[in-house]
Amino acid sequence: MPALNDRYGLPITASSTAAADHYIKAVDFALASDAPAEATFDLALEADAGFAMAHAAKARLAQFRGAFTEARSGIAKARELAARATHRERQHIEIIAAAVEGDPARSLELLHEHLRDFPRDAFVLSQACGVYGLIGFSGRTGRNEEQLALLEPLAPAYGEDWWFLSMHAFALNELWRHEEARELTVRSLKQNERNGHASHIMAHVQYETGEVEAGVRFLDSWIPGYNPGAQLFGHLHWHLALFELTAGNYERALELYRTVLRPPGPPQAAALGVLADAAALLWRAGMTEVDPATLPWPELAEFAAKSFPRPGVTWADMHCALAYAGANDGVRLGQHIDVLRERVSEGKVPAGAMVIPLAEGIAAYGAGDYETAVRLLAPIRDEVIRIGGSHAQRDVFEETLLESYLRAGRFEQAEALLRERLDRRPNPRDERWLARAHAQRQAMTAS
Repeated sequence: MPALNDRYGLPITASSTAAADHYIKAVDFALASDAPAEATFDLALEADAGFAMAHAAKARLAQFRGAFTEARSGIAKARELAARATHRERQHIEIIAAAVEGDPARSLELLHEHLRDFPRDAFVLSQACGVYGLIGFSGRTGRNEEQLALLEPLAPAYGEDWWFLSMHAFALNELWRHEEARELTVRSLKQNERNGHASHIMAHVQYETGEVEAGVRFLDSWIPGYNPGAQLFGHLHWHLALFELTAGNYERALELYRTVLRPPGPPQAAALGVLADAAALLWRAGMTEVDPATLPWPELAEFAAKSFPRPGVTWADMHCALAYAGANDGVRLGQHIDVLRERVSEGKVPAGAMVIPLAEGIAAYGAGDYETAVRLLAPIRDEVIRIGGSHAQRDVFEETLLESYLRAGRFEQAEALLRERLDRRPNPRDERWLARAHAQRQAMTAS
């Protein structure tokens, strides 16, 4: 076999230069969240059917889009073929295998050990990056700090690598270090302007700094030309819809829902992302100026029940709760919470017992019992980070508490929370909320 290295200088075991070249391109597509990744791994396997690393990578991507049978078959094939691979490649495959086979804690433990010897194994490192990664879904309250602690010591090994810059930026942004995140994101985009992860992170920076109009302009200019089959295609439209909702442009936000985000979502979209984006957008819209009765909740509830028939992925579980509450499907919601209780009692929920008051608080809000919603949601406000997702995504749960304060007549608490949010960044939606809280408090005082 020829001596071959990947883009990061690591040896790869492939039978031909053609197979290696396809693999290198496919990894870059995956790191940029670009659609040709799986198809390009297929090209690598056409050139070398015994290419263990390509089988492993393709298996992980299949898992992300919800093709679990395909993922398990692919990782089994990778393990079968790993005997001819190097020590580094065998460890790489074991890390991916643990994740695909449902043992994220072991995968993360192996990953930390592996990176001590092979810090530039970028595809392995990518498994622990982002809010849906091994750290992001760990259920730990300190996961944002943990993410940055993983990445910062590795920065010298990567230098100006466009992918690493974008991941480092995301970690900084989730710790409120927005200008540092912006700088790294700009540097990443200068090197690879079609890096889907970098465009995604720029949208996060703009959301967290209140640059609503700039966010719309950026995404309106960046999304054209992005492949609809790419992992972040739907999610970038969710960010665009969120900017429009924040600005008060409800019609455009809902048009984006109808044309892109509604189930089943864009081609190749993972059910987890479709559910989370759709449920969060409809719930946010229905809390404020849009009549919730006009929103397509029944369709989304059916999609949630079909895609996630039983609780098991906490991020999905909480968005199923939103979908069932939005559709006024008390039977499904009650059954959902009952199974969640069982899983918590069995120690099967990484986020722990806080998922119960969160789901019950959503149910109370949906039923119009706002005092109960406040009682359940307020004590766990700082624990919601445990369910996964970014600050921008989890805002929907804090906003549910906020609207519950208002509807329960707790205007001082609502105003205090709104001022805390506005101290972080300007936000037209929060400003409208604050004006409403002030007006309602004055009206109550006058009466």
